[in-house]
Amino acid sequence: MTATDAPATTPSRPERDPYGPRVARTATGVLALFNEAEVLAPGDVHVARRLARLGGRGDPTGLPPGGSAEPESVVLAAALAVRAIRSGSVCVDLTEVRETAAPEGEVVVDVSTLPWPEPAAWRAECAASPLVADGEHAPPGCPLRLVGNLLYLERYWQEEELVRTQFQQRSGPVTAVDPQRLRAALDRLLGEPGAERQRLAAAVAALRPVSVVAGGPGTGKTTTVARLLAVLHYLHGAVPGRPPLRVALAAPTGKAAARLTQSVTHAVGTMPEADRGAVAGTSASTLHRLLGARGTTGRFRHHRGNRLPHDVVVVDETSMVSLTMMARLLDAVRPDARLVLVGDPDQLASVEAGAVLGDLALARGPEEPELQDALVACGAFRADRRPLGSGAEQAAAGPGEPCPPQRVEHGVVRLTRNWRFEGTIAAFAAAVQGDDADRAVELLRSGSAELSFVEADPETVGAEGLATLRAEVVRAGGDLIGAASEGNAEQSLRVLDEHRLLCGHRRGPHGVARWTGEVERWLAAARPGFDAEAPWYPGRPLLVTENDYDLDLFNGDTGVVVRTPDGRRAVFSRDGVPTGYEPARLGAVGTVWAMTVHRSQGSQFNAVTVVLPPPDSPVMTRELLYTAVTRARKRVRLLGTEEAVRAAIARPAGRASGLRERLAVR
Repeated sequence: MTATDAPATTPSRPERDPYGPRVARTATGVLALFNEAEVLAPGDVHVARRLARLGGRGDPTGLPPGGSAEPESVVLAAALAVRAIRSGSVCVDLTEVRETAAPEGEVVVDVSTLPWPEPAAWRAECAASPLVADGEHAPPGCPLRLVGNLLYLERYWQEEELVRTQFQQRSGPVTAVDPQRLRAALDRLLGEPGAERQRLAAAVAALRPVSVVAGGPGTGKTTTVARLLAVLHYLHGAVPGRPPLRVALAAPTGKAAARLTQSVTHAVGTMPEADRGAVAGTSASTLHRLLGARGTTGRFRHHRGNRLPHDVVVVDETSMVSLTMMARLLDAVRPDARLVLVGDPDQLASVEAGAVLGDLALARGPEEPELQDALVACGAFRADRRPLGSGAEQAAAGPGEPCPPQRVEHGVVRLTRNWRFEGTIAAFAAAVQGDDADRAVELLRSGSAELSFVEADPETVGAEGLATLRAEVVRAGGDLIGAASEGNAEQSLRVLDEHRLLCGHRRGPHGVARWTGEVERWLAAARPGFDAEAPWYPGRPLLVTENDYDLDLFNGDTGVVVRTPDGRRAVFSRDGVPTGYEPARLGAVGTVWAMTVHRSQGSQFNAVTVVLPPPDSPVMTRELLYTAVTRARKRVRLLGTEEAVRAAIARPAGRASGLRERLAVR
């Protein structure tokens, strides 16, 4: 039964299988209760108990000879610290975990009735445990570390500490630059009205070892990167006989790297003729390829003992970069090189642990008077404005143009002017960012051609509510199948990004599995036998779900099966060029008629349809809604209820981390 036939079955948690994969059968006491509530997975329980035993302690059923029982609360805290990594947090906040912890999966369960320890006593018991190093300066050697109320696995504490110290060490001194030469480059490349923020971002990148270009889609981040690189090439050329500037562009996924290459190439064409040559031909790679990943070992060819050779490293889509990957990157970038981080801190963070870009963008920074003076000296702020924000400067600004910031913190410059979206999509995204649910709902019901709202529960919506969606999906799918059947690889890849169905959930009536089945049934009705050559039928959209270093395909890459003279091939874009692979060589790939919002990061589509989870879903957050709607270039359709929209806007995603607060400490 489908949504086009009758309402779907109301979701409920299935009866617990006592021998199922989610059951920790040897768990006892508090750990068993938390496992039964699906707050803890079996792996969390087993790792925590093993840590306790390695420390000479454990629960009474598995004690080594002469051991004494570790308090259950400490083992519970260890299990929650393990769980935190899987949920995207770097640590667990012992004072807040009762309110922030949610069960595994997408079904809501009340966890307030679980036997949560009292926070103050819990912290004291953890601090007294031989498993825990208490404080920032405690020597390493314990598997856990307690800093304030935050409990870390020691490995992630060390990674956070490395990132913090590297960012602070790379905050200065200001790189020696001729201010007049920098001013000339800024005037030539970023002197037009409206580009004040881009101008400031380029100046900060020239003057500071680490800089951040932050902004949403359409705010000119890639244009800024291209012109920023031209500025750096010009400055580098001031010394005769110096070798050419070595630049690396990178992104977390192959899809994002391909988009970065294409965007920079396009931006180069808009630059002054004299500056194009230095930047033209610059291509991006994945971070794994840049660092020289050694298979699936987690090790890289480039590290502190073998640094990257580049003078400038630019990383796009930094919101998707995990704490672990950022630590590896900072370890590999030369101390005298510039690192430019580009991304949208309001998007969903990395699937893995950490939200480094968000922490960096929101952290209060220490004073950097040397940097501020250098910015003023080189004309980083427009000449017709006073260097620091003031009422007079605000009056001189154009309509809607914000003033330059009072000071730059952590090298972060936010781009606020939207050059691509000036309509309803941009206004809706701004309302989501600004926690303005009333405005967001008003825009959804405004009747705009850019933003439409199918106000219905995705679980029970009928054929009438899905008629427009079905027509668009069938048209886009038919064009894809047609181009792939004719062997037109370039057209197939273009059509692949025409429309995408995005879901917050993976399973259930609001999830990818259900809606992929819907699309396939719609296509089967419109084009009988379209998948006769399944599983590798022409037009099948593909999503790579695991890195494949042998084929140079990476998690998140999308492609399509195309009929060629040599047989059917899985075609992916590589540096803008369609590249075919024998399907039998592919490893972990799936069909991508629908995909999760997390998987869509780093991608852009002409149109998207977003299937909203129910209001009480743990994944229904402000960042998820914002990320989903900003994947569209032209049109967005939301399928869901007003309650779901309001719930998402009111619920910012929370990831436990100590990085934001500690970045301000010198």
